[in-house]
Amino acid sequence: MNIRKSTEADRPEWEALYAGYAAFYKVVQTVEMRDTVWGWITTGKIEARVAVQDSRLIGLAHFRSFLRPLSASTGGYLDDLFVDPAARGFGAAEALIAAARTEAAARGWSVVRWITSEDNHRARSVYDKVAQKTAWVTYDVKP
Repeated sequence: MNIRKSTEADRPEWEALYAGYAAFYKVVQTVEMRDTVWGWITTGKIEARVAVQDSRLIGLAHFRSFLRPLSASTGGYLDDLFVDPAARGFGAAEALIAAARTEAAARGWSVVRWITSEDNHRARSVYDKVAQKTAWVTYDVKP
């Protein structure tokens, strides 16, 4: 398995994976929405890493920097992490997280942070091995 930056040639396989990610979370997502996210990737607003096995994309991770005023530092936020269900259990998620950690270290980020659904047990079993669960509770409010 190889973890690398996404390229323009990855778009069709990336799109299929990202649609699978949206379906997993039961988010209705349009082609236009995926076009927007791909635009963010190609312009550097977010970064994408892909897991490649046997010349096929099997996973993706999207991350970006965020400011941490209380600690006067910059962190990395892992927005999306998804592995093709047929490829799970072979280390792709761990490798994608490791790639984000490597980038964080190279950039001097103080942390890599992400959220997941409370009932995402399979992913949480991986996360519990590679990261520390925090005590923070997340809230959303509509503008």
